[in-house]
Amino acid sequence: MSNNSILLKIENQVAYITLNRAEVFNSFNREMALSLQSIMDDCEANTDVRAIVLTGSGKAFCAGQDLKEVTDPELNPGFKKILEEHYNPIITRIRSIKKPIIGAINGVAAGAGANIALACDIVVAHEKVSFIQAFSLIGLIPDSAGTFFLPRLIGFQKATALAMLGDKISAEEAERLGMIYKMIPLENFEDEVSKLALKLANMPTKALGMIKELFNQSMTNSLEEQLALESKLQIEAAQSEDYREGVAAFVEKRKPTFKGK
Repeated sequence: MSNNSILLKIENQVAYITLNRAEVFNSFNREMALSLQSIMDDCEANTDVRAIVLTGSGKAFCAGQDLKEVTDPELNPGFKKILEEHYNPIITRIRSIKKPIIGAINGVAAGAGANIALACDIVVAHEKVSFIQAFSLIGLIPDSAGTFFLPRLIGFQKATALAMLGDKISAEEAERLGMIYKMIPLENFEDEVSKLALKLANMPTKALGMIKELFNQSMTNSLEEQLALESKLQIEAAQSEDYREGVAAFVEKRKPTFKGK
């Protein structure tokens, strides 16, 4: 399945979503933003998809907003529409889809592209990747939940500095700071991403979705509220087919076969 700006391949219960405007470093215009939302909705509804990989084509992951769109009077949808109809719905989908989403960062991730990457559940990047909060360099402020996730990932002081100064951060530094899960050597990148995605797809994905929900709620819950939610979801997890299969496989000393149910 493909369209002009997004590619989708489903293989071994993994959906590989590729931002596909390589000629402009996969920067977003309206068509691409709406197409990504639609394809993410399809992946959420498709029971054959148990994990999702989000990556880019060419030399970049995503350079953020296509400035040609916002500087052309005939194309410009306006920042209100761009945020409320493009980026905010993308971020909420990444966080609400109850399937693990890997951000496979294959090149520069700048502006909204950087923050879309950071919203993914597990973020990996190869050694030549860089991240940049480019907003302040053109007089804007971080959007796409950058001010939400970045300080939680790396701390208030460092996040403030990166947002204000617009420093470029290497993948190695991003891993050291805890901004991403892991840096992977370039020559092994695609293979390692596929292995990671396949591992997640073969895990008890019902429980993985619950883990995602718990971490989402932990951003705003009190300790008491979080303990109550853990209890509620643990009881649900203990009633799942995956839990029964996991225990049976452990007792029988065999590899479990999880179905995400």
